[in-house]
Amino acid sequence: MRLKRELAIVNAVALSVACVMVAPAAAQVWPAQAVRIISPFSPGGGTDFVGRLLANNLAEQTGGTFLVDNRPGAAATIGAATVARAQPDGYTLLISATEMSIHPILRATLPYDPLKDFVCISQLTSGQFVLASHPAVPVKTVKQLIALAKARPGQLNYGSSGTGSGTHLPGVLFELMAGVRWTHVPFKGAGASVIGLITGEIDFVFGSTAAVLPHARSGKVRAIAVTGPKRVTEIPNVQTINESLPGYQVTGWYGLYAPAGTSSDIVQRLYVESRRALMRPEVQETLRKSGNEPVASSPQEFAAFLRAEIAKWAKVAEASGLKKIN
Repeated sequence: MRLKRELAIVNAVALSVACVMVAPAAAQVWPAQAVRIISPFSPGGGTDFVGRLLANNLAEQTGGTFLVDNRPGAAATIGAATVARAQPDGYTLLISATEMSIHPILRATLPYDPLKDFVCISQLTSGQFVLASHPAVPVKTVKQLIALAKARPGQLNYGSSGTGSGTHLPGVLFELMAGVRWTHVPFKGAGASVIGLITGEIDFVFGSTAAVLPHARSGKVRAIAVTGPKRVTEIPNVQTINESLPGYQVTGWYGLYAPAGTSSDIVQRLYVESRRALMRPEVQETLRKSGNEPVASSPQEFAAFLRAEIAKWAKVAEASGLKKIN
């Protein structure tokens, strides 16, 4: 009887310890609720495209719910600030583009610090911008554009996803290197700027390949050139700007972030699942058809890349005399 009582006590203690150990483990299960991936632009642009592609695959891989929440405005700062203020619990994330490296340079008042208020999860992709025109604009090459801009200083315009955005600075660099003067027209997102180009509201746009190529294929816009070091496989007949303007090169990218303070376990899980998604052959094919190359860098690699991008755009802003904006 004594032995039975002792065994009963041991079993009870073991059960209690097991329950104590299981409770925190269950509390740490992620994702236990819907995960919002905030895209700081309107639907239809490259950020939205990559974000939805990623969200669909993360949902399939984890069995959780991942939703893209578009929060456009103020050149992506509204959406980014929403994430910076969010609880660091892994349920509010940010997908953004080159803007994260430009805002610290051009924004006089920024409601967050890209390097301090976020945790880098992964650089998702790398790609190029497409310099495109409305079909009615009498320009088919970069040389023709430069000639027309010099003949009509300040009269030509180009749209972007907002002042200080990743699609604004390529135009600033072009203006600086080509010795031309044209007018910048900001929109609330890349998709909105491309619609403005299609309707003839603006003459040109530096748009993401994902946002521009479908309309270039249909003839609604004309692809003039790409901004990267080599031509895009999907549009091999479209030259690089560098071919006519030596030294010009701008690459675009998309990255995934979490609020600062997010646990390293969740950040690592997000990185692993994002990399797994980007390595899927069907995802890679979809990205490449849109002009994007999968990257899937580690959190440490992405953080180093972001710091280098900030330093690069600081030099462009200084050389062009760009002033900070509110």
